[in-house]
Amino acid sequence: MRIGKQDQSFTAIATSNADGVTVRGYDLCSELIGKTDFTDYFWLLVTGKNPSEKQKMMTNACMVAIAEHGLVPSVQAARMTLAAGPDAWQGAMAAGLLGMGSVVAGSSEIAGQYIVATIKDAHDSGISMEDAAIKSLENLKATRQKVPGLGHPQHSAGDPRANVLLALADEHGVTGENIEMLRLLAKHAPEIINRPLPINVSGAIPAVMLDAGWPLAAMKGVPLLARAAGLVAHLFEESTRSIGFIMSHNADLAIDYDGEQPNTQNSSE
Repeated sequence: MRIGKQDQSFTAIATSNADGVTVRGYDLCSELIGKTDFTDYFWLLVTGKNPSEKQKMMTNACMVAIAEHGLVPSVQAARMTLAAGPDAWQGAMAAGLLGMGSVVAGSSEIAGQYIVATIKDAHDSGISMEDAAIKSLENLKATRQKVPGLGHPQHSAGDPRANVLLALADEHGVTGENIEMLRLLAKHAPEIINRPLPINVSGAIPAVMLDAGWPLAAMKGVPLLARAAGLVAHLFEESTRSIGFIMSHNADLAIDYDGEQPNTQNSSE
């Protein structure tokens, strides 16, 4: 059975033959290995172009900001998976990456889509960026939805990681309409939503990466790649100083059962 389109049998990323490997138009062995760093290579692989110094700097900054954030659920899932299967690093890594959803780490993609959609509404409607931000926030409030990219349960006064990323973008001339829109949303959100909503790192990352020229459709790849590095650290530590079963045991202790109890009278009859 033929499923989906069948008329685009091409890839522009890589090919190989008996003489070598070509990646994005470069010979892997003579032009890339030992001559480019991984961030440059990541940008080249995804976009087909070498990054500028500003693009490379912002990508590095974003990945350093998000690579490690302690024993978040995705890390716990990875460590407990490795504890249960010490020979299955690939399974433990997969468990950790699969845990990066719309709430933890993967939320950068949603924030990026929201920023872009709000900017598009400003352009399409012929209204100012500020009016578009206010309109969007009022719609979110009316439908009782969260504001993507704003708010943090711990850093209520402002996410320090986001502040550094935005300052770097300003300092290096990266700031554009995506950061502008994010700041307008943060300016009006507390009054409209009626609670503190500072810019968080999941809002700053897409804003600075979009203004740097990174494609929206590949946004989730930035935190995924960054958190993969953090997961390797946790899995290495788990293999030498295991806490997976300790976390599992404490989770069991922390949760009380409130389901039905067996009917002892009936069971004895």
